[in-house]
Amino acid sequence: MSTQEAPAGSIIPVNRWIQLVAGVVCMVMIANLQYGWTYFVDPIDARFHWGRTNIQIAFTIFVATETWLVPVEGWFVDRFGPRIVVMFGGAVVASAWWLNSIAATLPMLYLAAAISGVGAGAVYGTCVGNALKWFADRRGFAAGLTAAGFGAGAAATVYPIIYVIKNYGYDRAFLWFGLGQGLVILVLSQFLKAPRPGEAPKAARRVTQGTRDYRPSEMLQTPLFWILYVMFVLVAASGLVVTAQVAPIARDYKIAGLPVNFLFISSTVLVMAGIVDNILNGLARPTFGWVSDHIGRENTMAIVFTCGAGAYWALGTIGNSPWTFIATAGLVYFTWGEIYSLFPALCTDVYGPKYAATNAGALYTAKGAASFLVPAASWLQTYTGGWHAVFVVAAIANIAVAASALLVVKPMRAAHRGEVPSMQVAPLAE
Repeated sequence: MSTQEAPAGSIIPVNRWIQLVAGVVCMVMIANLQYGWTYFVDPIDARFHWGRTNIQIAFTIFVATETWLVPVEGWFVDRFGPRIVVMFGGAVVASAWWLNSIAATLPMLYLAAAISGVGAGAVYGTCVGNALKWFADRRGFAAGLTAAGFGAGAAATVYPIIYVIKNYGYDRAFLWFGLGQGLVILVLSQFLKAPRPGEAPKAARRVTQGTRDYRPSEMLQTPLFWILYVMFVLVAASGLVVTAQVAPIARDYKIAGLPVNFLFISSTVLVMAGIVDNILNGLARPTFGWVSDHIGRENTMAIVFTCGAGAYWALGTIGNSPWTFIATAGLVYFTWGEIYSLFPALCTDVYGPKYAATNAGALYTAKGAASFLVPAASWLQTYTGGWHAVFVVAAIANIAVAASALLVVKPMRAAHRGEVPSMQVAPLAE
C-alpha cells in the first residue's frame, strides 16, 4: 500500500498519531531482546560455563536475523499492511524467549536468538516503516520517536529484570518478560494500518527530498546507498559493542556493584547506568531526528558522530570510576542511538516513501553486518588485556563516518538530485 501526499488544504487525520503511539509501544516491548541481553550474559555463564565470547555469539545471531530479514518483512508490509506482520512478530518473540528459558546447550541458545531476531525485526521494520509513511512532514522526528521506543524501552525494566534474575533465576526472567511483551504486541498490532491515498501529509520542505520513488532493486544499483551502508556498519558496530558488553565492562572495571545515590534513588553502578543509558539512547533518536528535520541529515550526522568519538575515547580513558562510567557510557548511548532515526529518514528522503519499509529495511541490515564485530571486540579486549583499544577503534570509526557525511554523502546527494548519469539507474518497467 503506497503513501501519497495529501491534497492541498486537506486535514491530516489524528489517526496517524494513534499509529505512532502504537508503534512506539510495540518497540518498547521488543527493546529487552537487545538492551536487556547484557544482564543475562554472566548468569548464563555462571550456570553453564560456556564463556562470554561463546554466549555473545547468540547476541550476534539475534542482531543478524533481526536486521537481515527486515527487507523481506518490509516487502510484506508494503503490500499487505503492518497489522499481520506485527502480529507475527509478537507471537515469535514470545516463543523465542520461552525457548531461551529452557536452553541448556549453546545450539539451543543460538536457535532461540535467531528466532527472537526474526520476531524483533518484524516489529521493528514495520513500525519504523509505518512512521516514515505517515509522517513525511516530520520524518526524522517520527522515525526517531518510534526508534526511541526500542532504545529507551528497556529503561523501565532494568531493575525488574535484574530483580527477577537475582531472586528467581534468569530462566524465569526470560519466560515472564517474553510472554508479557509478546501479548502486548499482539494487542497493539490491531491498531496498525498503512495510510490510504490522501491521508499522509506532504513531505517537509526544509529537507531535500527525492523526485521519485525507487524500487528496492533500483536503489541497490546506486552508489549512494552503499556509501550509506558502510557508514551505518561502522557506527552501528561501535554502539553494539557497548550495548552488548556494558555489564561485563562495568565488572571488568570493578565498579558494577558499587553503590551510587542520585536524588532519591539509591542503587548500584550497573543498575543506574542501565537506566541512564537506555533513557539517553531513546532520547537521542527523536532529538536528533528533529534537529535533522531543521538543519539537514548530513550536518546532524557530522555533529553527533564527532561527539560520539569523544564519548568512546572518554569511556576508555576516564570511565573507570562509578560516576564517570555512568556519564561516559550515557554519552555513548546518546551519540549512537540516533542512527536509527537519521539513516532511515535519509534513505526515505533520497529514495521516496512508496517502498519505505523495504528500502529502509535494506539499509537496516547494516546493523546485522555490524553485529559480527561484537565477538571481535571481545577478542581484542582479551588480547590487549583491557577495553581501551576497543574504544579507540570505535572513536576512529565515528570520526570517519562524521567526515564522510559532509565530504562524501552531501556531494553525492547533490549529484543524485541533479540526475547525474553515474548516480542514476534507468527506471524499471512497472
